[in-house]
Amino acid sequence: MSWQAYVDNLVASTKVDKAAIYSRAGDSVWAQSVGFSLSTTEISEIVSGFDNSSGLQAKGLHAQGIKYFLLRADDRSIYGKKGAEGLVIVRTKQTILIGHYPEGVQPGEATKIVEQLADYLISVGY
Repeated sequence: MSWQAYVDNLVASTKVDKAAIYSRAGDSVWAQSVGFSLSTTEISEIVSGFDNSSGLQAKGLHAQGIKYFLLRADDRSIYGKKGAEGLVIVRTKQTILIGHYPEGVQPGEATKIVEQLADYLISVGY
């Protein structure tokens, strides 16, 4: 399956409205939804946040110029929320998955979809 197909499947779930897959280092975009891209600074902050969340805790989580309240940050997952929408970001062996859920979707539903894809990718070596 192509990387774009994984992004398309996340969006097709209707629990995520925008998604992207970056390399684990954050230095390249492997696939993304139309119109969903992060700045170099935003992806760098996310990459750093997996190993040391103090920067995200101090400044917040940013994506597409929007600041999200940081809910969780550890070596696997970063969650952020702004109002009724939010981000689910999961790091695998080789990728960083980013899913945005819109208003009307329960955060847990979006989290489950993105985390399940991460589990699958890890199970097949990615």
